[in-house]
Amino acid sequence: MRLLIAILSIVITLAATPNSTLAQIGGYIATDWRVKTNDGELTWNENRLNLEIDASPVGDAHVFAQFWIRGLGFTEARSSADLMGLDKRKSNPWDLFLREAYVDLYSFLLPDLDLRIGRQRIAWGSADKINPTDNLNPDDMEDIWDFGRHLGTSSMLATYYLGDVTLTAVFIPAFTPAVLPPPEWGKALSAPFELPGGLTPGNITDELALPDNTLKKGASAAVKIARPILNYDVSLSYYRGRSDLPMATRLVLTPTSGTTADIHTVLSFPRISVLGADFSGAIGNVGIWAEMGVYFPEAVHTTIDLSAAGGGLLSSQSLPEEHFTRYVVGGDYTFRNGLYINGQFIHGFIHEMGRESLHNYIVGGIEKRFRSDTLKITLGGAAEIPDLGDITKRYALIGMPGISYYPSDNSEMNFGIRFILASGQTSFGNLADMDEVFFKVKYSF
Repeated sequence: MRLLIAILSIVITLAATPNSTLAQIGGYIATDWRVKTNDGELTWNENRLNLEIDASPVGDAHVFAQFWIRGLGFTEARSSADLMGLDKRKSNPWDLFLREAYVDLYSFLLPDLDLRIGRQRIAWGSADKINPTDNLNPDDMEDIWDFGRHLGTSSMLATYYLGDVTLTAVFIPAFTPAVLPPPEWGKALSAPFELPGGLTPGNITDELALPDNTLKKGASAAVKIARPILNYDVSLSYYRGRSDLPMATRLVLTPTSGTTADIHTVLSFPRISVLGADFSGAIGNVGIWAEMGVYFPEAVHTTIDLSAAGGGLLSSQSLPEEHFTRYVVGGDYTFRNGLYINGQFIHGFIHEMGRESLHNYIVGGIEKRFRSDTLKITLGGAAEIPDLGDITKRYALIGMPGISYYPSDNSEMNFGIRFILASGQTSFGNLADMDEVFFKVKYSF
């Protein structure tokens, strides 16, 4: 609470500054509610204040900070004691989250060298939200439908301008894992797993084997070169670090009764290197983009410990030390009547590691505005196709129709439905029982 008061005090002080070029305060307030269509259960309840502070106290420096102050989730009170006292988080959950806070130093040591230091979001790639080259910041999958969201991390970003060529180098001293979705939504990220000997899972627990907080174990780095070529923005990049999503490296099975066994899993974060390339531009009035990441992972072996069941150790390779490629190709176009369409073909989603696990996805949408742009109808959707040669037996279809209303320049209201039709084993097919209606309101300032 003291930190919140301190932040608000800074904001009020900066807002009262007579020189508007010194500090600018902006952001938005948003409400997001979602409810399952089959039983009326509320699945999401968020009220968010996004606060951004942008200041340039001197000509060769710039600072930026972004905070989220949120009421998120539902009451966790389980007894009358939880309703008492000054801490109301159990009955009315909320949190304060620092997303970014960094300083820019322009012309640092050299006239064409800029340096950015602090917690920052470094977004690479030209594709729409799903970016195979965007590996510097850990994925934030708290909301599984908010594709492309990442955490900011403490890092150093150096940018050197050499004519129309931009050279970028990034150093991140410590490892930060991804934020995973809640269990009911995390089913989309879980691969099917069969226990040996016909055992069925009982109580399931896990632990994270995080790398040490040393530069040797936890640091990551990346470089990128970008320049326009024939009216296209082109870049090549290289990243060396770790996967921010964990993989199981050890399973300890403890029989409880009959064929049931408790499972304790050790999760680790393998090292990876990614060679990336992307471009964006237009052919006539059609916008196009393509992005590719070639991943070079270290081998991951999973050991199953059956000693408590009278067995031994079973080991198998869950991720071979061979490269695999994720890529995205897409485009968009706006017709003369204002109808907007966009689409992407995606090979390999963010949680898929290894050649054999990569699925294919087709994502697209159509938008049309009416009534002087105050009303917008959207027909969005996606298809997951694990095997292009077996489309009819294994697929997941996601529909997301919606309508948006803009009562003023700074406000919008969104209402829609999200449903999934699936056949066979697919990632998003695991969420086929989670169809929902959503309602969102946002005001920007």
